[in-house]
Amino acid sequence: MRDALPVPENGRVSDVRHVLVLPDRDAAQEAAEALGERFALDEEPQLVRDALAGEDDAEDAQWLLVLRDENGRLDAGELDEFAGEWDGWREEP
Repeated sequence: MRDALPVPENGRVSDVRHVLVLPDRDAAQEAAEALGERFALDEEPQLVRDALAGEDDAEDAQWLLVLRDENGRLDAGELDEFAGEWDGWREEP
């Protein structure tokens, strides 16, 4: 068997994300614009449609804003309060 080549250690990788749940697309789009202004984000939040499962709400969806926060500078409480302005909330990891 051949000797394995040494593998260099990677630096610490942080993939911290916050997910804000919003009731509709309009609220999510407005919140996405306001997020950048209020929190000076390095990159745009990702807007994701999350279809709700079930017989009665097959056409219903909630909208998610996914924010990367690799430096851990965004405060969870402030984000939850922010999402509440659009009748939403911050999802706990």
